[in-house]
Amino acid sequence: MADLAAAEAAVLTAVDEEWVVDRLCRMIAVPSIGGTAAESEVQHLLAGWLEELDCTVDRWPIDLDAAAAAPDAPGQEVVRTEAWGVVGTVPASEDGVPALVLSGHTDVVPPGDRALWAADPFVPWIADGAVHGRGACDMKAGVVASLAALAAVRTAGVRLVRPVALHGVVGEEDGGLGAWATLQRGHRGDVCVIPEPTAQAIVTANAGALTFRLEVTGRAAHAAHRDQGVSAVELFADVHAELRAFEAERQKDADPRFGDSPYPYGLSIGRVRAGDWASSVPDRLIAEGRFGVRLGEPVPVARAAFEERLAEVCAGHPWLADHPVRLTWTGGAFASGELPAGHDLLPMVRAAVADVGGGELPEQAIPAGSDLRLYAAAGVPTLHYGPGDLHLAHGPREKVPVAEVVTAARAFALLILRTCGVR
Repeated sequence: MADLAAAEAAVLTAVDEEWVVDRLCRMIAVPSIGGTAAESEVQHLLAGWLEELDCTVDRWPIDLDAAAAAPDAPGQEVVRTEAWGVVGTVPASEDGVPALVLSGHTDVVPPGDRALWAADPFVPWIADGAVHGRGACDMKAGVVASLAALAAVRTAGVRLVRPVALHGVVGEEDGGLGAWATLQRGHRGDVCVIPEPTAQAIVTANAGALTFRLEVTGRAAHAAHRDQGVSAVELFADVHAELRAFEAERQKDADPRFGDSPYPYGLSIGRVRAGDWASSVPDRLIAEGRFGVRLGEPVPVARAAFEERLAEVCAGHPWLADHPVRLTWTGGAFASGELPAGHDLLPMVRAAVADVGGGELPEQAIPAGSDLRLYAAAGVPTLHYGPGDLHLAHGPREKVPVAEVVTAARAFALLILRTCGVR
């Protein structure tokens, strides 16, 4: 098919909505929570589907020991005994680096309190034109839309000039292990689209995020004589107030792509543990949280800013000056990342979406870490566009409209032809 218009018509016709919904439901039904056996199971499921499409599939066990020791590894927040990488490539007349990469993570976060869900989060259901369940929008819909685009190219019999690849990665939710390992293995592309849920927008930048642990030390005493003790809880209240002020300062002059987001570089405490007896003054508190990294701010610079502010807070406090809070950087480390200004990938994706009826999409940045920064750091210009709304991710109302998944699949099919070429 030398005529691009004919090839585009053929692949658009080949996108099958029933096939899309079937694959999405089957993928959601695998409870691929990070660190569980199902995280590997879903990767093997994806690899099998890629093999059914006659893709060249690279499926390999990730070396977890190497990932733990590598200085540039992103870190992990869960314990894994195994992890798998999967890359499927559609063969083309020319070998070499794929012209386009579609990269999506197959791991999901835990469902939380299942009583808050309308049904079992890992038994997907369809209602009001949407597929519901854990991972529906974040981001199994994006993975399936990418897979459906490859399927449409194969079904339509279109022969590509250059390859296109789908990277199925794990560990995105806790740092980016899978994307890091995939890039370490040598998989690259001219450009990359990550089909994270973007709520009818295109995301060209993401803030970074670092996880930390604070240990606050007080002095124990009987609660009847609490004046003789120093409560670690009350100390942390002082520290937390100062950290909130620090957070407010870091939001100033944020990139306009963040729009009206109040906390593009948020600082949040997610877990607090203190005390071991109700009638004792607690002498120890552990707080764990997340610290936002500004666009273009190196991770060491962000860490240094946090460390300096915490040291100032302790130095000015009558107790903490002699008993400073202990800070540990833990878990995943998300640097910020962005598509180079003026890159052709943005208008190309916009055009593909508009040509399948998806409308004109605004450009945005998101206040969350993602695999974008890993591809960008490897020299692969990358953006996000995908079905679903990130505001529904990680919650009990997670869903994705079927129409958005089909639109994304059709847009990706056009993008494949326009970047890879047809013959």
